[in-house]
Amino acid sequence: MAHLDVDWLGVFVQIYKTRSVSRAAERLGIAQASASIALNKLRHHFGDRLFSRTSQGMEPTPRAQSIYPDIHEALLRIEKARGAGGEFSPVEATRIFRIAMTDISEIVLLPKLINHLQQAAPRLVVEAEKISSASSRGLESGDVDLAVGFTPDLEAGFYQQALFSQSFVCLASITHPRIQGAVSRRAFSNEGHIVVTTSGTGHSIVDKVLAKHRVERRTVLKVPSFLGVARIVAQTELLVIVPKLLGSALALQERIQVLETPVPMPHYKVKQHWHERFNSDPGNCWLRRTMMALYAGNAMEAG
Repeated sequence: MAHLDVDWLGVFVQIYKTRSVSRAAERLGIAQASASIALNKLRHHFGDRLFSRTSQGMEPTPRAQSIYPDIHEALLRIEKARGAGGEFSPVEATRIFRIAMTDISEIVLLPKLINHLQQAAPRLVVEAEKISSASSRGLESGDVDLAVGFTPDLEAGFYQQALFSQSFVCLASITHPRIQGAVSRRAFSNEGHIVVTTSGTGHSIVDKVLAKHRVERRTVLKVPSFLGVARIVAQTELLVIVPKLLGSALALQERIQVLETPVPMPHYKVKQHWHERFNSDPGNCWLRRTMMALYAGNAMEAG
């Protein structure tokens, strides 16, 4: 049997993850033709097509699915051996960092991170993805480097570090006919509300606190993310409760009021999470230190 080139295996893993030869080549920093040649060599070596073109992209064959875990693990071990004891040089590194985060973090945290990386690590690429129940598996496998948000479901095998403290505010239109400057419990219950149904934001705390204080919230609209709530609030008479740091950012974009909630809301910690397998990885360590340096100061702003 012919030898098996490590670079071919890297192409295999990236095609498996992206379902695309061109995207795999982009991630690896090679020409698409080179990725195609590597795939053809792999097909010859394993005696299998490995990937078939479908409407959903390059779908793995059963053979590819069976060998992927071992190949992925082998590459992780090789990468760890190459970098053992080594330093991570952000100026020279061409690595892709994948960060699972909420839409709130995309608005509040990503701009600051990207501006910093453009100066400190101009060749790095950040791939943001929505934090979800699958994020724990991504962290464990190495497909995801960090998860940022309020994720109490991450348990054994995960490290965590608090970035900053966060609470909640209520948003209303500047032109709201009945609410100006403050919102009472009665007014809060009488008005219609937007409720955001997303995970990783600590928003479940809001429902518990309102129930504890017997404050009702008349839901008029449910949306899957926070990305459009400021525009909706600005153009309607609806209210919405959002994390305080997000509320401050949205108030710079739309004609909305940032109000104290009618009952006190507790604080919660926004944390970064990573798997113990990558605790000593130089690149992961550098990314975590960078996140702390950039966002730890937000604790006072968010409080």
